[in-house]
Amino acid sequence: MDIGRSVKNEAILNNITPAQALELLKEGNKRFLSKDVVERDHDWHIRETRDSQHPFAFILSCIDSRVLASIIFDQGIGDIFVGRIGGSIINQDILGGMEYACAVSGSKLILVLGHTSCGAVKGAIDDVKLGNLTAALKPIKLAIAHTPVIDGEPRNSENLDFVNRIAEENVKLSIEDIKSQSPVLLDLYNKGEIDIVGAMYNHATGKVRFL
Repeated sequence: MDIGRSVKNEAILNNITPAQALELLKEGNKRFLSKDVVERDHDWHIRETRDSQHPFAFILSCIDSRVLASIIFDQGIGDIFVGRIGGSIINQDILGGMEYACAVSGSKLILVLGHTSCGAVKGAIDDVKLGNLTAALKPIKLAIAHTPVIDGEPRNSENLDFVNRIAEENVKLSIEDIKSQSPVLLDLYNKGEIDIVGAMYNHATGKVRFL
């Protein structure tokens, strides 16, 4: 059975390891890039997942309209949980969803997905002030402080190399936040029952680079 092309059920999920879950996403992005995506009967997928769901991974991504996890990883109905928040940052609601996915539903992988030319990162760099957005950008400012600066380079959103380096550092800090703020997920991680990894999506090419 090609589990990458199958509707996930309890038996399949129980036999997927964290490493295999990661490989499923890597293979899906390869299919997406090569235009060899799985032809899915969505009506059948809906029927097969009507009474239960068994996603193998939780993907945290930005709200950016160009970053659609199910599409770029070529996954179908019932395959993955997806949480979306500007800048792929961590908060209590996101952690609760991850804990449900892994501790209750049995997902084997958490992927924190950043992307190039991220608007949230640009806003944090430029110190944007706008209603609730102001507070939402605070976690990304920690990534700015952790990102080395090349002598003489501009520290603004027009410097896309700077933006992308911060976005990658932000992914790494989000992973640290998951482990430090969720004893439930840290325990599963330490037991080897789940993995927690990061990746960067290049919105100009469609390629995902795993960190």
